[in-house]
Amino acid sequence: MLTHVFSDKHIDSDKRTQDWVTATVEVTLERHLEDLTRVEVHLSDENGGKSGPKDKRCKMEARPKGHQPILVSHDADSLTQAVEGAAQKLEHALEHLFGKLRGKRTVTLAPEGFEAKEPKQTADDLLEEEFLEKEKELDKIS
Repeated sequence: MLTHVFSDKHIDSDKRTQDWVTATVEVTLERHLEDLTRVEVHLSDENGGKSGPKDKRCKMEARPKGHQPILVSHDADSLTQAVEGAAQKLEHALEHLFGKLRGKRTVTLAPEGFEAKEPKQTADDLLEEEFLEKEKELDKIS
């Protein structure tokens, strides 16, 4: 799985920050890493250079194999809280998606002691059986 980190001009997106974001995403989503092709992380400061409540935003987009992308967003007072919050939301969304898929794939097995039923006879089989019975009766009469 690839992780891409993007940021606006107000967030310092140095190598250390990108490595930390990548590690946070991989640790949080470790159960689903094999099912994902890519995760894109977008970091932004909604108030520009000014401080304010919940002005850091983290958007994460996961690309599950064979499914539509999943997008989550989390606003927080700090970049750390925003990234961790978005990663948690994404983990819950993926768990919901893959949980639904696992539910559809379940196969119920017959309990022990029950034997498989014979396949139902087709109409042709029934007609042939009826024909043979009538033929036997005619042979007995003749």
